[in-house]
Amino acid sequence: MSVPLYQAKAEFFRMLGHPVRIRVLELLQDGPLPVRDLLAAIEVEPSGLSQQLAVLRRSGIVTSTREGATVVYELAGGDVADLMGAARRILTEMLSGRNELLAELREDRVTVR
Repeated sequence: MSVPLYQAKAEFFRMLGHPVRIRVLELLQDGPLPVRDLLAAIEVEPSGLSQQLAVLRRSGIVTSTREGATVVYELAGGDVADLMGAARRILTEMLSGRNELLAELREDRVTVR
């Protein structure tokens, strides 16, 4: 029995729903990084990062390669970077709308007095 597309999409977005995973994806937009660089950039315990990288790897959104004793992660495709860019644009629009509303509220407060 196949999963409906809307359910698959919901699972995909749930998989993205962790701050460490989002930060990893942001960092990997600039290219592959070894785990030690990811650890240096993200304030999380090594075991926590390992757990989140495993989730991303199992989902197929990142890939890993071993170079000697070093494990290097990279985005599985350019669509992930596009998704992160789209999320940034959507958040920017949402927040600018809030700023406009806040400005209106402040302006209204001054005229009511």
